[in-house]
Amino acid sequence: MAADLVTSVNWPGSSSFTYGSTPFGLYESESLFRQHADKVGDWVAKRLGYPVQNVELLPQNIYAVFEESVSEYSAQVNAFNIRNNLYNMLGQAQTDSTNHTGDYIEGANTNQVITIANSYGIEANVGGNRGATVHKGSLRLIGGVQRYDLSALSPTSQSYIESNGGARLATIPSGSLESGSHYGADIIITRVFYEGVPAISRFFDPYAVSAKGTLNLLDEFGFSSFSPAAQFVLMPVYEDLLRIQAIEFNDQVRRSTYTFNINNNILEIFPIPGTSTYNPDLVWFEYVLADERTASSIVNKSGVNGSIISDYANIKYDSMTYTSINSVGKQWIWKYTLALAKELLGGIREKYATIPIPDGEVSLDGASLRAEAQNDKDRLYEQLRQDLEELSRPKQMEYKAQEAEQIQKMLKNIPLPFYIG
Repeated sequence: MAADLVTSVNWPGSSSFTYGSTPFGLYESESLFRQHADKVGDWVAKRLGYPVQNVELLPQNIYAVFEESVSEYSAQVNAFNIRNNLYNMLGQAQTDSTNHTGDYIEGANTNQVITIANSYGIEANVGGNRGATVHKGSLRLIGGVQRYDLSALSPTSQSYIESNGGARLATIPSGSLESGSHYGADIIITRVFYEGVPAISRFFDPYAVSAKGTLNLLDEFGFSSFSPAAQFVLMPVYEDLLRIQAIEFNDQVRRSTYTFNINNNILEIFPIPGTSTYNPDLVWFEYVLADERTASSIVNKSGVNGSIISDYANIKYDSMTYTSINSVGKQWIWKYTLALAKELLGGIREKYATIPIPDGEVSLDGASLRAEAQNDKDRLYEQLRQDLEELSRPKQMEYKAQEAEQIQKMLKNIPLPFYIG
């Protein structure tokens, strides 16, 4: 039986490999794969001891492990490329015909950075993803009341936090929200329109002691005897900004400026209504619904049927073509084929540990073959993964940085010429 098995192995010159000889037929359409299948079978059989000893394998066994070796090499390289490129490819559109195997992918996925920035922008009230609608609302103030509970706001109820002592709940004037369905909902105040006169309106006020009024400014330049309307002094823009900031700080520190503080939807306004000449009846504010803000902070793009690249599993990296693999890869494939064939042969021989012969028995080396095959596989995996890791983006950037540093060191040893004009 063993002799029949070994003599059926294909040798150079024979062309017994046909379509359907491999289990999946992934590479049978390639002429180079069909040509190498018989040669690899010959090489594997001879490495396993033929014709000195029998090899209990059929050609179909070697064809199967040859196909598996090509697929394994392709899977290892593709897995590395997915890890290297997935972040830059997330969210990209793809179709059933998409195949990134062999593609050179360069660049950064700025859409992700923009999406994250938009989520942060909601908190800063400077934008955000669609869905975080900013609504308008108003609150009627009460004289002598400084702290207001906006979470209790409704068209008719009146509840506020009294200013003297600030702890007792009392009544607040009715307020207005943009929609009737918003009353009682969890809202988040994003902006309150309770401010004093803009600093820019007092930019050239000659009596604003914290800023340089027109008269003061002209006097400093020796132009006090001239009409302000006929004289112009060009100042940098940053000076205007600093002056506006100085006016606002002056109002906050030296005056009772119009400002507010809000914490957990408790609005505290300054100065206390009814104690200043400027006392608006209404305070307007902007708010968002908590549910809308949570939903808008995350963009969920559907990856159904692989329409976009969403994760490790659906990015399209198909099997390589055997013809496109270089000589380094083919060498790995052939050695891995031998390891798989050795493992398969060891399993077959291990089932029949001994064979009876006249006046004794013969022990087979199934267990040792399988152990040797496992060692070969582990070594090949380690070699391939180490080679791929050395080619990763971080490693390449590290090597380029080291190369640039060494070049700078070499250039320092080059004498600089003297130029004589």
